[in-house]
Amino acid sequence: MKRSMILIAAALLTAGCSGDDKKDARVVERNKESVVELDDLKAKPPAKWVEETPSSAMGPQFAPLYQFRLPRVGDDPADAEVRISRGIGGSLEANLNRWKGQFEPPAGKKIDDVAKVSEIKIGGRPASMLDVSGTFLGAPGMKGSFPNYRMIGISFDGPRRPYHIILRGPAATVAEYQEGFDEWLKEFK
Repeated sequence: MKRSMILIAAALLTAGCSGDDKKDARVVERNKESVVELDDLKAKPPAKWVEETPSSAMGPQFAPLYQFRLPRVGDDPADAEVRISRGIGGSLEANLNRWKGQFEPPAGKKIDDVAKVSEIKIGGRPASMLDVSGTFLGAPGMKGSFPNYRMIGISFDGPRRPYHIILRGPAATVAEYQEGFDEWLKEFK
């Protein structure tokens, strides 16, 4: 109990430190059985991910299904995040273009120079993954822009509805968590 209270206190102290202006996000105490469920596909999130109560600056109806904070590494100015949403419409191309539009490439480059789309599988189902980097211009409800950011966005049709999984944050922090993120995606069954 004492250890849980210390962990919760530490998480509460750092919850508002994200560069994403999510000061209203509340930390959820994770038990040993936490599992992300996407229709009938399930996978346990990595232990270093801090589960939060899903929130959105645009209101609760726009809050993701799951939300995790990934503690920053080194001198990065903010934590990274994983947000999982379901039922968002639009074509794959429209969603990929929307995500690319949230980034400004470095000087002298085009967005397609710093964006790569690849095909992966989640729970045996085809998925498209966009890896893009540059200055993150923000998402709806966010203020400011964030240089040297990276986003890995995944769009796939689950057994019953579409899902979007986004890992986003300072480039070094995203790179630190990428291997665990990739392994977690492979665990969905």
